Amino acid sequence: MKIQSIDTYQVAVPLHTPFKTALRTVTVAESIYVKVTCDNGVTGWGEAPPTHVITGESLVSINHTIKHIFTPLLTGESLLDREALFEKLHKSCVGNTSAKAAIDMAVYDCVAKQGQLPLYQLLGGYNKSMETDYTVSVNESDEMADDAEKYVQNGFKILKVKVGKDTIEKDIERILTIKKRVGHQVKIRLDANQGWKVKEAIYAIRRMEDLNLPIELIEQPVKAHDIEGLKQVTDHTYTPIMADESVFSPVDARRVLETRSADLINIKLMKAGGIHQALKINHLAESFGVECMVGSMIETKLAITAAAHFAASQKNITRVDFDAPLMLTDDPVDGGVSYQQAKMTLPDVPGLGIQNVSLQQVLS
Repeated sequence: MKIQSIDTYQVAVPLHTPFKTALRTVTVAESIYVKVTCDNGVTGWGEAPPTHVITGESLVSINHTIKHIFTPLLTGESLLDREALFEKLHKSCVGNTSAKAAIDMAVYDCVAKQGQLPLYQLLGGYNKSMETDYTVSVNESDEMADDAEKYVQNGFKILKVKVGKDTIEKDIERILTIKKRVGHQVKIRLDANQGWKVKEAIYAIRRMEDLNLPIELIEQPVKAHDIEGLKQVTDHTYTPIMADESVFSPVDARRVLETRSADLINIKLMKAGGIHQALKINHLAESFGVECMVGSMIETKLAITAAAHFAASQKNITRVDFDAPLMLTDDPVDGGVSYQQAKMTLPDVPGLGIQNVSLQQVLS
């Protein structure tokens, strides 16, 4: 079972409403889709969205890396020797983690199909369903409260609220307004996207604790490189702190875990370079007694399905953030994970369970 060809395609799907964080605003979900075809006819699919402010990748760079670095390197390689294949993939270039993730998930799709197993079963089979949160973009307080109320009415019991764009007082006002509107039965996760300084983060979190604003967790309050600062926030607050952009690789995870700089880790396939590396991060975190969440960029259902298979397969993954496909005006993928409000269920068919992909422009 050897790789015969690797093809790339460009996909663009508008969002219902702009997605706003402290780092960027997104109105269209753009991605490179990857199709891996094996010599026995088995095909697998992957996806890589460009997230310039996090992974540093663009549509052009992703496509170039896949076509001109990965394709000549991996064509003819056996998927039955995937440990060697993944070693070649990850050593072939520095960074380019989303491009690597697209190849990785397509390879896993092929292997699971060959084994006649849904991918989550091949990876561990711990579960087949999960509950996602829904993200409230950073806006004015009343608009965010309106959005939060709408999402709760649509069946979401966990909200991920974006902060970190303006002043600390403005962020606290946002949380107070949302809490008054949706009540305390709804779980709130805050994501500052590196938007706070260390002392600001400690002050803001302590203020929310003093105001009896129950927050499930605070995600990446400070700059990604500032592990010492992240530790200060973790050590000086009661609310659980989650590392996101600070952890791309198992090496990053080990540094955070050994220094006890965060209480939780957010794993994203696009940061880790795919499932192969994500498994290592999760197992490492589990050995330290630290639970993980699996999140995503602005991705279509293809990449989310791969991430969901990974998340469902592992006991130590206790939270997911997979709302991105629900933000899109169209779905270019048939099959894969299904949504019933916040509940997500994986299909019991081999591989990712992708039945058909609506392809647009082929990139050369």
